[in-house]
Amino acid sequence: MTEKKSFRKKFEALQSSYREDGESAKTRYRSVSALVSGLRCETQTRNFKLTVDEREMLGGTDMGPNPVELILSALGACQEITYRLYADLLGIPLDGITVEVTGDIDLCGFYAVDDETRPGYTNITADIVVDSPASDEDVERLKQAVDQHCPVLDIIGNATPVTITIRKKDIAASIMHAL
Repeated sequence: MTEKKSFRKKFEALQSSYREDGESAKTRYRSVSALVSGLRCETQTRNFKLTVDEREMLGGTDMGPNPVELILSALGACQEITYRLYADLLGIPLDGITVEVTGDIDLCGFYAVDDETRPGYTNITADIVVDSPASDEDVERLKQAVDQHCPVLDIIGNATPVTITIRKKDIAASIMHAL
């Protein structure tokens, strides 16, 4: 890790605040995306822009990660962040962490070759390497806390209700203009 900073005080302050006022913990995140050329999309979340594209073999121009790769990246990064925060909270030393996430997908589902094949991942595996002098028991205790509290792991591991609406361009134009 590049920075030796403890997040324990901030974490505990937020915990205390949310215990006092649970409504203040409810947050809405937002991302806007627009297809700009071929299969290339430009997305914006807060002040951050990201190019999303498909690999050339899938018809894209490979100018950015594709959506299913972003799911893997989100899981890896969220695991690392959650490990850092909970290591500090639990007093478990953590000098570094890396996460390699792989996902298996059968493109027959996406390309409508087989209606019985789901279009998404059939399996996701994360290999986590922690750099810590902590005991094996403490590392396992940390893993259990992370598994219980990692938001992205929860999102992809449990059914999350999704509502999708569609509108014609005249209504949606002002939203897409935000990009």
